[in-house]
Amino acid sequence: MMFFAPPPHLDTTVFTRLPDRFRKPRNTAWADANRGGLAIDSFLEGPSFDREGRLYVTDIPFGRIFRISPGGDWELITEYDGWPNGLKIHRDGRIFITDYKRGIVLLDPASGAITPFLETAASEGFKGVNDLIFAPNGDLYFTDQGQTGLHDPTGRVYRLSAAGQLTCLLDTVPSPNGIVIDPEMTHVLIAVTRAQQVWRIPLGRSGLTTKVGVFAQLHGGLGGPDGLALDENGGLLIAHTGFGSVWHLSRTAEPLRRIVSCAGISTTNLAFGGPSGHDLFITESQTGSILRATLDVAGAPMYAHGR
Repeated sequence: MMFFAPPPHLDTTVFTRLPDRFRKPRNTAWADANRGGLAIDSFLEGPSFDREGRLYVTDIPFGRIFRISPGGDWELITEYDGWPNGLKIHRDGRIFITDYKRGIVLLDPASGAITPFLETAASEGFKGVNDLIFAPNGDLYFTDQGQTGLHDPTGRVYRLSAAGQLTCLLDTVPSPNGIVIDPEMTHVLIAVTRAQQVWRIPLGRSGLTTKVGVFAQLHGGLGGPDGLALDENGGLLIAHTGFGSVWHLSRTAEPLRRIVSCAGISTTNLAFGGPSGHDLFITESQTGSILRATLDVAGAPMYAHGR
């Protein structure tokens, strides 16, 4: 039951789109399993800005990583045998990627080389890692989604400490996807796509996982919550794939605005950028576009960027 009035709409514009020279629609094993067997030319995810204001995005089915200039020009950094999804840039400049096929890998942006970083958990392969975030203390949190859902609620959320200790925080999630951590490191929020929810995971000093709850309940659309981002006030932004929208909630989950796609309905992920940090960039994967909207609040500092 919803007791809030519909939030005001905020329109988007197309910042840039994948150039035609990179578009060759064809069937892939990834699209067979995840896009109903359609012949597609891309599926963009993982937006993340470097210190020079350049935007990195992943292209899952074709193992491509692109870098986009502030002016919207595209550069292919690498194309490799993998299915890259989430991407974050560490404060030391390393680029971490959650790859569905290969676990967590590192990208050298100069050479385009891909090297393994974390391929297994105690010698067991992952279901299919999805997204990642760095905490202020250097710990890495990531989701392991695979093909889980309401039929198989065994998706996992992991923490890899800065010292290298891997801990499974949850293993009962029906499709864990986007992930963020609050600056005070009191909790993690994860998008639970197939349940149309965002879960809150408290981070207690004991290290035990307790009192996990639902932070927000979505509805509608053909997908569910995907990528997440935080604003500087602690508000949450949720890319609702299959609904063509991004929901902006307060730190207590009150709806503040609905940011509406001007392109397709596959709004998959998002990142704050621009000179003042008030511009929200959204990957719209149906049309291979990057959308932009300007908010009255800036994004939260990305500690992975070393800001």
